[in-house]
Amino acid sequence: MGTATSHALAALFSFSYLFFSLLSHPPTTLHFGCKEAEIDQMREVCTKETCDYISRKRLSDEIIPHILNLYASKATPQDFEIYAPNASFEDPLMCAHGVKQIKSAFYSLSKVFGESKIVDYSVTENLTSPRNGEILIDNKQQYKFLGRNIDVISLIKLNVVEGKVVRHEDWWNKKPLWNRETVNLPLVGRFMETTRRGSMLATHAMMGFGKDPNPVKSLD
Repeated sequence: MGTATSHALAALFSFSYLFFSLLSHPPTTLHFGCKEAEIDQMREVCTKETCDYISRKRLSDEIIPHILNLYASKATPQDFEIYAPNASFEDPLMCAHGVKQIKSAFYSLSKVFGESKIVDYSVTENLTSPRNGEILIDNKQQYKFLGRNIDVISLIKLNVVEGKVVRHEDWWNKKPLWNRETVNLPLVGRFMETTRRGSMLATHAMMGFGKDPNPVKSLD
């Protein structure tokens, strides 16, 4: 990716982050169930060629390691297999439809930030059956931008059907995404929806329309 593209992505993310930070105030306290060392251990599970999960594990145990990889800019094509083909992803910056756009959204993180990761989190499952329901991830994300650490308190909401994520929302400061249903002025909500879609489409084009990066070749 060229320098101009990287600068464009950086400008997009930095402007949007500052905009939304001014409009919201992070909660003063938040308790987390998993620390960074444990997160690294979970991430190790999905760096192997196969993941052998037993039926007694929670549904989130199958999904969380892949989510950690996505937010840590360590995603592989296999990490996106948690999503259904028609899945959607939305945060205050972007609204992605389909797995290829979701790939572009997360692959772009490494082009903008020097480092990104989830450093603390806790999980709540609200399941209607063993493979269906909602997974809530109360978390703290950390990004390094131009040498400065940016902390984001977030609530990740995953809607799961037959073991696949069909809807992934990331609520910064644990506040609902702005849209025509969540703001007092529907016109403002529609504008925010359009802005997120435009941001996503621009990023999708810059990232080669969801093209997987070339695997790193071993030096052996």
